[in-house]
Amino acid sequence: MIRVRRVYEPCSPQDGKRYLVERLWPRGIRKEALALDGWLKELAPSDALRRWFQHDPTKWEEFKRRYYAELEAHPDRWLPLLQEAQGGTITLLYSARDTQHNNAVALKAFLEQRLK
Repeated sequence: MIRVRRVYEPCSPQDGKRYLVERLWPRGIRKEALALDGWLKELAPSDALRRWFQHDPTKWEEFKRRYYAELEAHPDRWLPLLQEAQGGTITLLYSARDTQHNNAVALKAFLEQRLK
């Protein structure tokens, strides 16, 4: 099972393994305060894509298409996470304010397509 959660929300026992999937460290969070099993910077969208998107919901579908293309080019980066999800619950952590249009939501959908 794959879940998504903002880094600013408290940990939950249902989170399973927790992975930060952001290229930049979230503002206002000390590293020792965030319970993480890994920081997977390489799974975040490229800097150019992140800047282009700017969390604009009107660009969401195109963002996902471009982000998925980036992911497809590097399966070695996401396959271990997919295997982790097959064995138990994982939570993808993000810092964006928009809870529906962010890379963790897109990554979750990408991984779930491959779990089927």
